[in-house]
Amino acid sequence: MAIKPLSPTFAVSPQLSPADVKLAAEMGYRAIVSNRPDGEDAGQPSAAEMAALAAQYGLGFAHVPATSGAVTAADADRMRDALAQLDSPVLGFCRSGMRSATLWAMLEARSSRAETALQVTGAAGYDLSPLRATLGSMEGNSLAGGKTYDVVIVGGGAAGIATAASLLKRNGNLVIAVVDPAEYHFYQPGWTMVGAGVFTPEQTRHTEAEVMPDKVDWLRVAATAFNPDQNSVELADGRSITYRVLVAAPGIKLAWDAIPGLSEALGKNGVTSNYRYDLAPYTRDLVKQLKGGRALFSQPPMPIKCAGAPQKAMYLSCDIWREAGVLSDIDVEFHNAGAVLFGVATYVPALMDYIRKYGIDLQLESKLVAVDGPNQVATFERKAMDGSIERIERPFDFLHAVPPQVAPDFVAKSPLAADSGFIDVDPATLRHVRYPNVFALGDAANTSNAKTAAAARKQAPVVAVNVLAALEGKEPVADYDGYGSCPLTVERGKIVLAEFGYGGKLLPSFPSWLLDGTKPSRAAWFLKERMLPPIYWQAMLKGREWMVHPHMIGKAA
Repeated sequence: MAIKPLSPTFAVSPQLSPADVKLAAEMGYRAIVSNRPDGEDAGQPSAAEMAALAAQYGLGFAHVPATSGAVTAADADRMRDALAQLDSPVLGFCRSGMRSATLWAMLEARSSRAETALQVTGAAGYDLSPLRATLGSMEGNSLAGGKTYDVVIVGGGAAGIATAASLLKRNGNLVIAVVDPAEYHFYQPGWTMVGAGVFTPEQTRHTEAEVMPDKVDWLRVAATAFNPDQNSVELADGRSITYRVLVAAPGIKLAWDAIPGLSEALGKNGVTSNYRYDLAPYTRDLVKQLKGGRALFSQPPMPIKCAGAPQKAMYLSCDIWREAGVLSDIDVEFHNAGAVLFGVATYVPALMDYIRKYGIDLQLESKLVAVDGPNQVATFERKAMDGSIERIERPFDFLHAVPPQVAPDFVAKSPLAADSGFIDVDPATLRHVRYPNVFALGDAANTSNAKTAAAARKQAPVVAVNVLAALEGKEPVADYDGYGSCPLTVERGKIVLAEFGYGGKLLPSFPSWLLDGTKPSRAAWFLKERMLPPIYWQAMLKGREWMVHPHMIGKAA
């Protein structure tokens, strides 16, 4: 047992064994606190079992479970209350001791000793430096609140982090809070490549701490409500934080449960989706294993993240089956709830060439409505020739399903929402139509652009300069043209690079002699495979705005 004293009254340890509990009593500890949720690891003793062991050796016991990588102020409140009921010294434990150390540091910070807490925990082997801003915001305040930020950014995904970095690049003295409980940050455009065996899952994931700008207060808790009339955001731990300007980038909700049977079927019985980090490798494995039968690919009604992603998975799968010599033994069907293959007509001819090349049965206006995983049957509603809606059942050996996508619940219920449930902003300035100190970008905004990381990359600097103007009481100074990019992976090594803005206007980044996005090219594949990931991690999320400088209102494009 590796006990690390943090103060005369509190120490931390990794998971305790029965022998460790006995030793703790012999060392003079009067109580133990478990900070692990039950069932976190196989073979882990439950809280009830640990309580019985503690009682056996005359020790007090409390269970204050906290989520790894997402310890909240509410957890610290419960830890404080538990310690008040226990005799000291107390030994806290979790899997590694990190959560127990974090909770202790939060309580110390509330006594105006944040930097001391960081030094003590660091000396004990627990590096809490990524929490410096969070702990600093808690100093001397039992609720870790009461602070008005220049900017509160709700959402630590691509849009939120890019905006924070862009703001700090322009004004490093801003007091910014980023609200997001996530432990990991994902490069979601890479999941298509994971599903095809081109990328590994690990290439698409970093910790959230790695991408969080150093100068922001990272509040590791979910937002639960917007109160724009009070310039405040409610958090899941009971706090309410206030702002001068709000940037809302909470993303989109994948409504898996909206299709009966889909949630239960995912990850087994040949049912997969590249829209989840943990399932993209299953897509890869299923594609490699399939030698014959029926493969179904579905696309729900708009709006969805990256409208081309459902068919990207299909084209790459077909190309793998073609190379393996089994494509002719697989019936491939694409059930698209929309009335067209792709929303920008210019790119459809190249895509239709691949529909024919792979022998895909294209079913337009056909929506997935139910999945029976154990029996491998998918049910679709499709529009018949007479305009009526008919239900059909399709047995399958492979199903790549994409769920309907909606605004997060707390967004849809908020004063910021449009009738669609998404945040109601001006499509050019990205400022809210009713609240002039509120901006939104990314998937949660009700703009008509393609919901892609490329769109967020272009939106972030526009929002940043408009936020700075709002902080000075000025009107927006920059506008967004609706740019979005969808690299359609039509085969391994070739991509149709769709780049377009509002109204389907083509917005190519390169001259046609260098890269013609309307035709499949190896140059576009090189861009997708080799260039875009480092641009994302090292440029977009760091405030380096290569080729996306904001267009200023009134100036020529």
